[in-house]
Parts: sequence; structure tokens; C-alpha cells
Amino acid sequence: MITTRFAPSPTGRLHVGNIRTALHNWMLARKSGGHFLLRIDDTDAERSREEYVDAIRADLAWLGLEPDGEERQSLRLELYEAAFEALRGAGRVYPCYESGQELDLKRKIALGRGLPPIYDRAALRLGDAERAAKEAEGIKPHWRFKLDHAETIEWDDGIRGHQHFEAASLSDPVIRRADGSWLYMLPSAVDDIEMGITHVLRGEDHVSNTAVQIQMFTALFAAQHLEQRNLPHFAHEALLVGSEGKLSKRLGALGCDAFREKGIEPQALVALLARLGTSLPVEPIADRAALIESFDLSIFGRAPARFDDAELERINKAIIHQLDFTEVKDRLPAGMDEAGWHAVRPNLGAVAEAGEWWRLVTGPITQPEFSDDDRAYLAEAARLLAWGDDPWHSLTGALRESTGRKGKPLFLPLRQALTGMDHGPDMAELLPLIGETEARARLERAAG
Repeated sequence: MITTRFAPSPTGRLHVGNIRTALHNWMLARKSGGHFLLRIDDTDAERSREEYVDAIRADLAWLGLEPDGEERQSLRLELYEAAFEALRGAGRVYPCYESGQELDLKRKIALGRGLPPIYDRAALRLGDAERAAKEAEGIKPHWRFKLDHAETIEWDDGIRGHQHFEAASLSDPVIRRADGSWLYMLPSAVDDIEMGITHVLRGEDHVSNTAVQIQMFTALFAAQHLEQRNLPHFAHEALLVGSEGKLSKRLGALGCDAFREKGIEPQALVALLARLGTSLPVEPIADRAALIESFDLSIFGRAPARFDDAELERINKAIIHQLDFTEVKDRLPAGMDEAGWHAVRPNLGAVAEAGEWWRLVTGPITQPEFSDDDRAYLAEAARLLAWGDDPWHSLTGALRESTGRKGKPLFLPLRQALTGMDHGPDMAELLPLIGETEARARLERAAG
């Protein structure tokens, strides 16, 4: 069974890139009838906030991406401690004493010499006495995972194809800070093993992390005497960019709150992000089952995926035009029924705009000034108005025969008198909602 995970850090709100990652992991699991898990990566106690945990859950619920289970790293610290001690006993982690400034200087020197800015493993050359002396000075060590530099790390990536890294070209990653807190690498690998994650789908900025974690998985299996098992399948999707190139801070920071405020429907955001970066066209598909059925890592491209506000708005408008009354009734103005929703729906860019169009029914409306000819025409309209199954076409048919008008001179003065506007919902649907008494009153008022 495929098991995927979405692992946000609760140090802020989800943004559009996070949402896309969550969606694709959810779709990958759902297509196979597997499990989609939420893992809250809250080992950074200083920056993590409970309000962000709640917001992450709420955003996933709004998007319809309900997880099949949830774990919190802050409740799993004993697992990380045990793994750390096992790796330490196996000689796969080691203490380092350089300050941040010293490490920055080392990186600058390496770059200045045209060398890759990887850690030089100076800490491995310290003897017991030297380490004891540093700790006697009050210098607490941070800890690195020791890569096997003799190995070539390889895997078949679900999107990028065959990947290989020479381990000697990578820095031994810091896995634990001097204050004892954990960085991303080790807890993530421990959790992926313990939670039975079969597929890790994330952004291409994690490719080198994957190379490191592949060695970490193998080291953990050996150090903890775990049953050797298959590693997760890895896939790294291209990152989002804006319509003009690199994703702007504004777009990169867009979260569900911002989308909701703009009137974006969750179905529209899902329809866009589901296919963004694939060879399939982005279409206003509200049916989740259809999107899931077409989801396939093999159709993801290597080129950056372009996120465009205008495209989202286009998809959103088309999605709204598909929404049933039952899906929106709790968000509509008082008194608007299914007929009212059906009448105004084609004119909406956001559901919240329904109230503006409903005012054409409930009033008051402001009519324009009419010419003498049009006032006489509207007086005739008030006289000929007769109610039935289709009052609009009955009225315009009678007026065409009575006055000889057709086209714009026939229809526009009527729309202006009845709604105060030059455009809007189909009058055949709107007029029955206005009602006979009010419609006649508006025509008579316009006629003067």
C-alpha cells in the first residue's frame, strides 16, 4: 500500500508551494487507495506555534485534503534520541565545535579557491584531549552525520529519472544543534522508517537532502538492527515560479486565507495545482475523482511550474459557474433561492459577488435618464406586461409587434428600467424573480 506524508513546520501559514506538495501527496495516495499522513515537524520549539498547527489542519480541511493520520515530532523525541545514540555507537555521528562565524569563513575560503563549500571534517581530526579542552571552555558541540565518502548514492527518481551523487561531494549534515535540538534530517528519516512511508514526493530543492537521507536510512537499519527493507520511492517536482519568472514573495506567501479573501474556491485551487507542471492541460475540473484518475508522476516535467494569478481566476470563475445551489447556499444573501443562484451564477467571478447581483431583484435600483422616445416605449412595456411561465419573452414579443423595435433598442431600455444596468443576468431568469408588481412599478417609474 502506498503511504505518503506531508510534513510542514508550524512556523507560519501554508503557502501555495506547500499546498501543491500536500495536494500531490494526497492524490498519489488516493489514486492507489493508500494512506496520506500529516506529520507536524515541530522540533523547532522556539519558532513553532500551536496557532499554526491549527491553521495547517484548517487549511487542509478547507482544501478537502483530510489526512488518514497525524503525527507530531515533538511527541517522538525518544525515537530520535534512540536513533542518535545508535548512530553514535556505530561511529556515524560526530561532535563539531566550530562557531557559525568559523563555518562561514571556511565556506568563503573554499569558494575563493574554486572548491565546493562542503565541510572539511576538521572535527574528526580532534583528539579526545582537544575535545575535552573545548568542552571545558564551555563550547558545546553540534553533531554531524558522517557520510560514507566511498559510496556513490543512486536512485531512480519518479520525476527526474536516474540520479547519482558522489558522497564525497556532499557535506556531512548537521543533525543536532549544540542546545540538543534537532534539525530536519535525522527526525525525518526516523519518521519515514517508523511511519512506513513508501513514497516521498517533494520539491526539487530537496534532491541533495535525499542523497544524504538514503545513506542515513541504510545507517539507521544497520545501527538499530532493523529489518532491511526497501527505501521509499523518491520523486522531486519542479518548483513553482511566477508568470514573470521566479516566484515573487507576494505569490510565494499566498496562503489559504489570502485565496479565500479573494473569493477563490478550493475546487479551483485544487484544479490548478493538480496539473500545474504536468503535460496535461489545466482545466476547471471540480470532480476530484477525475483529477486523481489522471494523476501520474510520469507526466510531470522538469521545467519550472508557472503559477499565474490570472489563470487561477479563470479557473475559479469557470468552477463557480458549475457549483450547485446546495454547495453555496450557506454563503448566499438572505432570500436567494436556487432560481436566484441559477440566474446570477454565470455573471460571478466570486460567490461573494452574488449579493451585488441579487440587489437587482430586491432593490433599490437607480435608473438612468431616458429619452422621450424611450419613456413612451417603457410606458407601453408597462401596459403590455403580462405574467405567465415566460414573462420576459412574452413582453419582448409583444413590444416587437407593437413598436417595431428589435435588437438593442428593444432590449436595452427594458434592462435599464428593470435593473438599472446595461448588462447582467439573463432577463428571462431575472424577471420572474423581480415579480410582476415590482417589475410594472419599475417600468412605470422609468416612463415618468
